[in-house]
Amino acid sequence: MRYYEKVLPDPDEVVMCQVRQIAEMGAYVKLLEYDNAEGMILLSELSRRRIRSIQKLIRVGRNEVVVVMRVDKEKGYIDLSKRRVSPDDVITCEERYTKSKTVANIMSQVAARMQFPIEQLYEQICWPLDKKYGHCYDAFKISISEKEKVFEDTLGLPENVFNEVYANIARKLTPQPVKIRADVEVTCFGYAGIDAIKKALKAGEAVETESIPITVKLVAPPLYVVITNTTDKTGGLELLEKSLEKIGESIKASGGQMNIKMQPKAVSEVEDQELAQLMARVEKENAEVEGDEDSEDED
Repeated sequence: MRYYEKVLPDPDEVVMCQVRQIAEMGAYVKLLEYDNAEGMILLSELSRRRIRSIQKLIRVGRNEVVVVMRVDKEKGYIDLSKRRVSPDDVITCEERYTKSKTVANIMSQVAARMQFPIEQLYEQICWPLDKKYGHCYDAFKISISEKEKVFEDTLGLPENVFNEVYANIARKLTPQPVKIRADVEVTCFGYAGIDAIKKALKAGEAVETESIPITVKLVAPPLYVVITNTTDKTGGLELLEKSLEKIGESIKASGGQMNIKMQPKAVSEVEDQELAQLMARVEKENAEVEGDEDSEDED
């Protein structure tokens, strides 16, 4: 299945291909975005440098970003170049291909489940959205929060098929929350003492936003964790860094110190469980100490 409305790419278009066979003249490839249409990278277009071993430069089965030089639509010949591709071209092509592959996976699953022609799904959903939004994937992402706006012209699809399409979009593209954490030691041995620490930690929490809440929890003095759960990983990391700055500024103004033990980072479930176990152990130890003190008072 081709990913785009046009059957073959245009000259100067950057495309993703997979190496199928290596020959004396160059490499035969299939264009992954264009229904595996066959193309060829001539030996002279593989590299700007002198080629000593073609096997070290290109391998069967590997994906390569190439630029289209010529397209003979009647004969189906497509001449490609690897050496004319810039680093920016590679980044742009890989991003587009990843998006297109995600859309293709969604459409393939819907077509198989609903016994519905995949090309019709592309004709009625994907290709019109490509024209309107630049890429169907971007439209799908927007539809998570603006379903009616994106699919206002829903294209005459049977309702059950459309519902299946949207269910797959929501399942695959809805952002999943990530936990971001930083570990800090905050101390103040001056007159303000614990009040200065509380003030500093509150200053750190105060930078939170509606979508990125920030919580500071005590592990064991002087160690604290600064935590957020958010679907915006980049924004969460940036806001936690700002939170640490505010904590540091506040505690230093009161004559105290802050020592960052772990910079803000997305933590795994295992790391989260380890922290929970540590906090539970500390809480238990504190409870046992308090119990011993009560016993001594009774004696």
